[in-house]
Amino acid sequence: MTIKSFTDLPGLKEKNVAELESIGITTIDALANALNDENKVKEIIKTLSRVGPKTVEKWKSQISATEGAVEEGSEDVKDITSESKSINRKEEGKYTPSIKPSLDTETKSAIAKREIISQRRPTFKRQEWFRYSKLKEGWKRPKGIHSKMKRNLKRRPPVVDIGFRGPTRARGLHSSGFEEIFVCNVTDLEKVVDIKTQAARISGTVGTKKRIDIQNRAKELGIRVLNMVVQI
Repeated sequence: MTIKSFTDLPGLKEKNVAELESIGITTIDALANALNDENKVKEIIKTLSRVGPKTVEKWKSQISATEGAVEEGSEDVKDITSESKSINRKEEGKYTPSIKPSLDTETKSAIAKREIISQRRPTFKRQEWFRYSKLKEGWKRPKGIHSKMKRNLKRRPPVVDIGFRGPTRARGLHSSGFEEIFVCNVTDLEKVVDIKTQAARISGTVGTKKRIDIQNRAKELGIRVLNMVVQI
């Protein structure tokens, strides 16, 4: 989801727009620059009514995600040669950025929109979980002909519904945008057909020795490992 105006940001009301203008922030770009300044962030929190640090952090992450979605081709995956160069820089003690997926504009927008929807989605809890100690908070659909929660009456907890789902285009993708391929051994890395859109996730049952072998082989093939462990 592209942030085009102040009202696209969650928690920002119409009166907050006038408050932002009073401190010289009239555009999204000006707000993005202000969120990178610690003193300016404190001024925004002090000036805006009913806006706290957590809300400001959400704005900062969403604006940065939007800027990444607008830049076409800026996050394309590097080829194996450039990846080997980044590995050499890592060996020299320099920071090596992770491989980024090659995504179209619609998919990038869907991932940004999914993040906003996830933040707004309520926590679903089991019916009357607070009344009986034997019940846990884990979700279970309410049953019974007398269940008021099942009938969606007022002042009742929210019930899981299809309307709370995220965009179809981003469904099943990792937060980075990769499609996850589970691997249990080195041979399973052959399942990763397209390194520009797919990444490997090592199974939790794999031991440290075999995990290191998988990571080393994935590095040779230029495959991104989502749950890589640092070798000491």
